[in-house]
Amino acid sequence: MKSDNSNLRRVEIAKRLKKARELSGLSQAQVALKVGVQRPAVSEIEAGRRKVSAEELIQFSKLYKVDSSWLLSEEDDSEIAQGKLKFAARELSKMSDKDKNKLIEILKILPK
Repeated sequence: MKSDNSNLRRVEIAKRLKKARELSGLSQAQVALKVGVQRPAVSEIEAGRRKVSAEELIQFSKLYKVDSSWLLSEEDDSEIAQGKLKFAARELSKMSDKDKNKLIEILKILPK
């Protein structure tokens, strides 16, 4: 039974790592380069087939700018919404005023 719980937890952590990576706008190859592992290792981790070391978890947390307790599935998924907003804010801060205005015009025409 303990093995089942361990596997379920690993799968949940894997899902959160993948979500965090996607919200960060990074590819598996980019993450692998920054964390210092091979790209297939990132794929295996995100699929839940490979355990994540404590050191790797800390690196992922810093890279994705998320709390490690969320990655460990100790916080609820409302953190995902906050993560999306933080990602959007980071990306907006990189844009010129002209591009921000264009984006606002695009947002105005999108269906609500």
